[in-house]
Amino acid sequence: MTQTVATASAVGTPDLVQAPDMSLAVAELMLAEVKARASAKGLRLAAAVVDRGGNLVAAMRMDYAQLGASSLALDKAVTAVSFGMPTAAWTESSAPGGSDWGLAHTLGGRAIVFPGGVPVFAGTHLVGGLGVSGAASEVDAACAALAVQDQGLDVEAAEIP
Repeated sequence: MTQTVATASAVGTPDLVQAPDMSLAVAELMLAEVKARASAKGLRLAAAVVDRGGNLVAAMRMDYAQLGASSLALDKAVTAVSFGMPTAAWTESSAPGGSDWGLAHTLGGRAIVFPGGVPVFAGTHLVGGLGVSGAASEVDAACAALAVQDQGLDVEAAEIP
């Protein structure tokens, strides 16, 4: 009887979108890569990985990293996945007088408009975001992008054939 009910319910449901999402295993590998790259350069960073809905999957803060780095890393990851673009994309346009002036006040005040957050794509699918904080923002961004690419993922969507 249970199987019949489940089958009848499945037949009557509308088509739902199914897409890949960030896993804990991949998130932990990206965090380990951030930590390895930071350690090799003598940096102390924090990093956060979110899924495609902006929910925290995993985070880390290296010993002696700035206390504010953790929350900035999370907000960078959320911003990157929310817009599907690196946070660096709005550095100039969100400055006073720019076309995106005020963007930093979106997402409940969590939007970050300087480098360090990157979206994570698996082919054409946006699967999450990675935010890194604790060094110069350009260093954070480079570390994040390399950690994503080392997992065979990308920070830009693949071309749709």
